[in-house]
Amino acid sequence: MVDAQQDDVTVIENAWIPMPDGARLAAKLWLPAGAESVGVPAVLEYIPYRKRDFRATRDNQIHGHFARYGYAAVRVDLRGSGDSDGVLHDEYLSQELEDGVEVIRWIAAQPWCNGRVGMIGISWGGFNGLQIAALQPPELQAVITVCSSDDRYTDDVHYMGGCLLTDNLSWASVMLSYNACPPDPTIVGERWRALWQRRLEHSGLWLKTWLDHQRRDAYWRHASVCEDFAAIRCPVFAVSGWADGYCNTVFRLIHHLKVPRKGLVGPWNHKYPHLGGPGPSIDFLGECLRWWDRWLKDHDNGVDREPLLRAWMQDSVSPISDDRPGRWVAETQWPSRRLRPRVYALSREGLVAGEPAEGPPLSIRSPLSVGLFAGKWCSYAESTDLPTDQRLEDGGSLCFDTPPLARDVEILGEPFVELELSADQPQSMVAVRLSDIGPDGTVTLVSYGLCNLSHRHGHDRPEPLTPGETYRVKIRLNHVAQCFPTGNRIRVAISSSYWPLAWPSPCPATLTLHPRGCRLTLPERPRRAADRSLPDLGEPRMAAGPAITLLVPAHREWTVLFNLATNEATLGIIDNDGSWRLDDLGLTLGYDVTERYAQANDDYATVSGEVINRRRFERGDWRVEIVTRTVMTSTASHFHLNATLDAYEGDEQVFSRTWNEEIPRDHL
Repeated sequence: MVDAQQDDVTVIENAWIPMPDGARLAAKLWLPAGAESVGVPAVLEYIPYRKRDFRATRDNQIHGHFARYGYAAVRVDLRGSGDSDGVLHDEYLSQELEDGVEVIRWIAAQPWCNGRVGMIGISWGGFNGLQIAALQPPELQAVITVCSSDDRYTDDVHYMGGCLLTDNLSWASVMLSYNACPPDPTIVGERWRALWQRRLEHSGLWLKTWLDHQRRDAYWRHASVCEDFAAIRCPVFAVSGWADGYCNTVFRLIHHLKVPRKGLVGPWNHKYPHLGGPGPSIDFLGECLRWWDRWLKDHDNGVDREPLLRAWMQDSVSPISDDRPGRWVAETQWPSRRLRPRVYALSREGLVAGEPAEGPPLSIRSPLSVGLFAGKWCSYAESTDLPTDQRLEDGGSLCFDTPPLARDVEILGEPFVELELSADQPQSMVAVRLSDIGPDGTVTLVSYGLCNLSHRHGHDRPEPLTPGETYRVKIRLNHVAQCFPTGNRIRVAISSSYWPLAWPSPCPATLTLHPRGCRLTLPERPRRAADRSLPDLGEPRMAAGPAITLLVPAHREWTVLFNLATNEATLGIIDNDGSWRLDDLGLTLGYDVTERYAQANDDYATVSGEVINRRRFERGDWRVEIVTRTVMTSTASHFHLNATLDAYEGDEQVFSRTWNEEIPRDHL
């Protein structure tokens, strides 16, 4: 262990937390001055992303900052990750949550803790913060959940509207490589190799597990806190961003929870708001400290009297801009009684104010190229993964536009589209996009939604379509706050595919819309004078990270290639973090990812996705490299997986495994 002193904060590089079955979890501690003699509240982050190396910089910036303001900060590697014992078999298993309760109990019993604990986390850590809160450990007295979900099926990387997201493939590949990484020998000693071998052999191919559950069954209901919101009995601060994949969760939490709660949604991507973009970053850690001070120190700082929801109202912007201009708005309750439905009918004349009327049917059979410019379901805002000009997508879609707006239209909440339609195949999907058309004709994506039409009665009971029969469906779009300015136009675009953001249906389908039953409803929000007096959220503040030497800079690309000789369309992604050295540890790290999504001749049988991950560790004569490759294809009846995991110690390959799996399609 390397203990250090940073700004009157004691850093304990590793502490062991014993579990009832004898396993030990590895923790890093940041303790404020005097904590061991008086006891202070503690803040826990509990995730699988390796406290020792890949998250070392971010962890120190956050938890070092909390410690400077009087909180004991604790970062714990889940069982089977980082330097902890065991094997990680899947997300959010009962073992993980039970371990989390034990971790909280251990923290509360330490001499540096006064028995009061909060949990913070983004993504995985935001999920399990809610899930552990639902187990009601008495020591857990407040939660901050960032970019997380209350529903593991409908609002995670796996499925959206009953459609299979390709983030399911991408994320499974990320975790395949993470789970294959060894613990650090300087922490665990000579047993590092045996621990590593167990992980390599037993963690498994999570992608197959997720594809074995294509409908919302008991597997997904487990640890989805929406099954019983009342189980959460401590205060919750829920945070996300419009460019994130998890913004809907904030609105459901502030609606359904009965505890003190607050929601914050900015323009951000899938990162903590003091670190991410696009748009303005804020002093998010300062907001966290105000939450901790109120609920862990009982300071009457007014947090519980502030508006229930604060959101960034986005201005109209170019689709290629990295900026997100706008202003903060607030609501004191949710759903807000101030919102008014603004209804447009979908007709051959475009989006027409008022209720739908009779009109001739409209049909669409989209090419598979619709979706190549959609960006990522969950953006990391690396300037490459955000959607670009939607005119590149709209050519393969049915588009409905308003006339130029006579006044500003501002919306806040969940837009939705109701469609009366039929299909010529028993299995089909529909994608609906809401966009802002600028005066120069450029089209910026505002929100979107997907619907697997076989899930029209519910995600737990799919049923094939009867070709030619007419159905009524409601497609909910992601929550958003957007100003459509005077002179701009609003567009709804409808397509029968959205590849590669979502996996296509088994075969192409023609959708026929019957305008008499087709409408768009926008949650229009009148301006509120009190918004102008909302307090400023400040500039980002955080502790310093560890000393780092950059060896190879990060490199990121998104490239769309149309090969006119072979009629193949490919989205290629390079997402390389490069290589860097943690100077105090003498540890060199590297991480590179490439992804490729392709199809040829608009043939659904040619659709494929491939993800390759490489992770490297080096210190002195210790060198380890992990290489994973995951390929997914499909036929009309099955998904096909081919995955390889190769591990190297020095120049020697010490492990290799290949998976070849075939999973039947279940109304997908």
